[in-house]
Amino acid sequence: MFQISIEENYRDGQVIFDEGSHGDWVYIVESGEVELIKSHYGKDMVVETLGVGEIFGEIAFLANTPRTAGARAKGDTTIGIFDRNFLDNEFNKLSASFQAIIKRLALRFKNASELAIQSQARRNRPRVAQVLSLSFKSESGLVRAFSENVNADGIFIKTSRVLPKGDRFFLNLQLPEDAVTLQIGCEVAWIAHKREKGANNAEGMGIKFVQISQEDRQKIIKALEKAGA
Repeated sequence: MFQISIEENYRDGQVIFDEGSHGDWVYIVESGEVELIKSHYGKDMVVETLGVGEIFGEIAFLANTPRTAGARAKGDTTIGIFDRNFLDNEFNKLSASFQAIIKRLALRFKNASELAIQSQARRNRPRVAQVLSLSFKSESGLVRAFSENVNADGIFIKTSRVLPKGDRFFLNLQLPEDAVTLQIGCEVAWIAHKREKGANNAEGMGIKFVQISQEDRQKIIKALEKAGA
């Protein structure tokens, strides 16, 4: 059914190719399993596990882009590599217009997959209980408050002076042992209203970071790690 030129064997955990590497070979799992890996803030995240008969590496071939994810063996694994001449010949049989359509679809799939992975990573990253000094502007003036919990993508501000959901503003955030105050563009994601007296839930607002440099995000990550997160 498939024209395979080479078979390769991999041990458990052995890397088949790295994310961002260049190469347009297309593979099929013949035995064992293959994990597709994305690096997110320095940590590997398994986005999909492929079984026997499943194909991978096709996006780089079709769109002529770097690898959108890394691949590594899960258990002892054998993969087949498609005959490159066969793939080129089959692809070149298509009209130039149809080739362009397929390449565009591959790029759209690549972009959609990356957005979905980033969204999943944000949902899966737990917020860490951490009190940080912060301030922001409201209609009534400057508000000084504290965080209740935080992660690299957002923060919960404990305050009675909440902003409307969807509002965007700049947050001044002070990290421990850092003389420079971070200024982060934020959006109000949700509101926690005041509960009955004696309830444990704090009043305030959940904030997501929408404008933050990679350097400032790494500062937050390192501060949380140092705090034992």
